[in-house]
Amino acid sequence: MTPVSYSVQPENELSRPSDEKLRERVTEFSRSAADPASAFVRARLSAQAIATYPGGMPDAPATAYAIQDQAIKAWPETVFGWKVGRINGDDIGRYGTDRLAGPIFPSQIVVAGDSCIDMPVFLGGFAAVEGECVIIAGDNAPAEKTDWTRDEAIELIGAIHAGIEIASSPFPGINDFGPLVTISDFGNNFGLVIGDEIPDWKNLATHEWRFETLLDGVSLGTATPDSIPGGPVESFRFMLENAARRGLPLRKGAPISTGAITGVHVAGISQTAVVKASGTRDIQVRLTQAGPWTAPAGEQDR
Repeated sequence: MTPVSYSVQPENELSRPSDEKLRERVTEFSRSAADPASAFVRARLSAQAIATYPGGMPDAPATAYAIQDQAIKAWPETVFGWKVGRINGDDIGRYGTDRLAGPIFPSQIVVAGDSCIDMPVFLGGFAAVEGECVIIAGDNAPAEKTDWTRDEAIELIGAIHAGIEIASSPFPGINDFGPLVTISDFGNNFGLVIGDEIPDWKNLATHEWRFETLLDGVSLGTATPDSIPGGPVESFRFMLENAARRGLPLRKGAPISTGAITGVHVAGISQTAVVKASGTRDIQVRLTQAGPWTAPAGEQDR
């Protein structure tokens, strides 16, 4: 396992295209025939809620990821990190996996400090906070490698941090129609806050890592990463395979949010969430109303 210093900025090969090219891409995409991918991209860029699912719902994982991949290509940033979520119950056998994936873009990744961080969510959509372990890729994953063992995945871990995933979609029913719908809209992700590195993470003593999530001062649950089958390492292994098979192999420094430890906690605008994790500073976020997407500072003139 090779330690890595985490940086929000992706490497050069992952840099964003110029704003002019982005506008051309998004405009062309938005004028295409109505479909879930284009509808979700427009809704997210304009921060407008969608009352009903746009178009036909996906009926297989391949269809759901095809929608997600189409939306990734149209989004005005290059994907850098990923979230991993759970698939539960009968859906595990139905779809042949217990996990799902969604992209995280550079402007949505924030490194926590001592102060409370404002994180946007969609007014009229779905919003939740999740305390998670965030694994940082310690090196580039070989593009041609699409099958990974647990031990091979461990060797690619650069660091493990505490974190908060901001789950939000402009579609309020994003989690009501099964995992395929969740996959189709970026896996229901809208941000990631990365906290401190977990002390002695190399020991992978995940049963000792105690997480607690609070909302407006009220504890919503306490658990360890072992509450997730296979723990964060299995989520990382899954993501290595999922990304490579889609032609998007993980890059050095990529943060992987590995799954909700204490649960998916529905929250609203103006509420404050705190995640406490063993040996790390508290992570504090305040949910704010998302506005229309704008290029991050320093990107407008590219």
